[in-house]
Amino acid sequence: MSWTVYLSGEIHTDWRERIERGCADAGLELTFYGPVTDHAASDDCGVAILGPEGKPFWKDHLGAGVNAIRTRSLLEASDVVVVRFGEQYRQWIAAFDAGYAAALGKPLITLHPEEHDHALKEVDRAALVVAREPEQVVDVLRYVLDGTLPARPQA
Repeated sequence: MSWTVYLSGEIHTDWRERIERGCADAGLELTFYGPVTDHAASDDCGVAILGPEGKPFWKDHLGAGVNAIRTRSLLEASDVVVVRFGEQYRQWIAAFDAGYAAALGKPLITLHPEEHDHALKEVDRAALVVAREPEQVVDVLRYVLDGTLPARPQA
């Protein structure tokens, strides 16, 4: 069985690579989608394509529209959505993606440290799984796809 997984959220750590590598090592047939993770390209795509804007609000508005074409299309095409809330920066886009996935009825996995539990309680309530580490996401996907439990001991 081949599924698609949308990886949403923070772009400053290697969590995406850890999930993709872990799934590949487990032999899972998955296709991964996600946002453009080049921060400058994501911020500037609207004005780079459609022309300059005089006010930052309109620059951001253009970029958000162009990025939303990708995000909405790939979220809708995905079988599972993983949303990572990092330790730095406010994760407004991640929260929006989690809500959008929940509204679409997509199975949602959130990934964040325990200290974010209270702030994310509503998002986590909509999720089917709350993971702490990318390797736990790999284990969930392995189990869901082929019924195999992790070989390593659990804490």
